[in-house]
Amino acid sequence: MLVKKPLPSAGMAAPSTAPSTDEVALWYHTLDLPGRAPTPGWFDLRPVLGRLPWPEVRGRRCLDVATYDGFFAFELERRGAAEVVATDISDHHQWDWPAPIREAAGDQLGLIAGDKGSGFAAAHAALGSRVEKIEVNVYDLDPGQLGRFDVVVLGSLLLHLRDPVRALEAVRSVTAGWFMSVEAISLPLTLLARRRPVAELARDDSVCQWWTVNAAGHRRLLEAAGFEVISASRPFAEPFGSAHPASGARGGLRDRAFRGLCRATLGGVGVPHSALLARPRR
Repeated sequence: MLVKKPLPSAGMAAPSTAPSTDEVALWYHTLDLPGRAPTPGWFDLRPVLGRLPWPEVRGRRCLDVATYDGFFAFELERRGAAEVVATDISDHHQWDWPAPIREAAGDQLGLIAGDKGSGFAAAHAALGSRVEKIEVNVYDLDPGQLGRFDVVVLGSLLLHLRDPVRALEAVRSVTAGWFMSVEAISLPLTLLARRRPVAELARDDSVCQWWTVNAAGHRRLLEAAGFEVISASRPFAEPFGSAHPASGARGGLRDRAFRGLCRATLGGVGVPHSALLARPRR
């Protein structure tokens, strides 16, 4: 097991008084916290935990990249990791915004979501967690600062990045053992091109989404960044949480048709995802 500790130069988040769970403006993750109902997240990963290709994490040094509210970091801790580090950007302005909205988008998201990291801080305090959070962009992951990890997890980030392969190369630089990538995919492109890697470029800048790949494209991204894919989940729907605008909404004819397609092919409604377990190519 690797035991190298992160160095202070890695951008360790300064300690501060954690907000209460009721003070968090927007929860991205649905979390089970002591003494309260589950947080009203935009996405609820709890039902799909068993569908992911988890490696053994007990006793190992683990990293959760782009943690947001910390769902995967706290899950790694719950599964018995010896040490868990969580990384994320420190400010909404540091998202990989498209050029036309780069100046104003961070301000607008801040008004909606509140301070970046407030959900993680509140959940960390409520859980009495030992997870260590470090503020660093995925592009800047550096083994000289962070060390290397036995298990690295990255969830639903690649579609928000202008250069997902560059980000994955940075992830590979800190991965000594296993890497689990859980990523949003295009269901239509997955059904139409099962073996050919295909990606669609987003038409709406405001959601800070760039490339949505099919399942084959997800695999190809990892391979292009120097990973060897060992196993893969079947595509699945990542459920909407109770706070998501699409949760419980009927929508128009197109939305209802897509929900029906999700139920028929993925067994549920939500954002189509695939999950891969990989390791750095030797």
